[in-house]
Amino acid sequence: MPHAWLVEIKDGVEISIYVQPGAKATELAGEHDGALKLRIHAPPVDGKANAAMIAFLILKFGVAKSQIELVSGDKSRRKRLRISGVSARCVLERIGSAIA
Repeated sequence: MPHAWLVEIKDGVEISIYVQPGAKATELAGEHDGALKLRIHAPPVDGKANAAMIAFLILKFGVAKSQIELVSGDKSRRKRLRISGVSARCVLERIGSAIA
């Protein structure tokens, strides 16, 4: 796998994400220090940035909220998420040019 932030597991993938809260727009912004960088418009207050991140990923990967689990990094910019029901190939296809 050419991307350190993406690991295929038994029934899905694990993704390492670096979150930049309080951005002008919610968007993928390439890679940052071995993680997928995600700019989030929401502020890092009361879990708003985490909720916005999960909502973005639901739309991006076409999965249900129940398929996304925040494994670590609840209060950190560095997060690890488990997404069930998708393959690494699917993730890369859906992200497209954001990581080029």
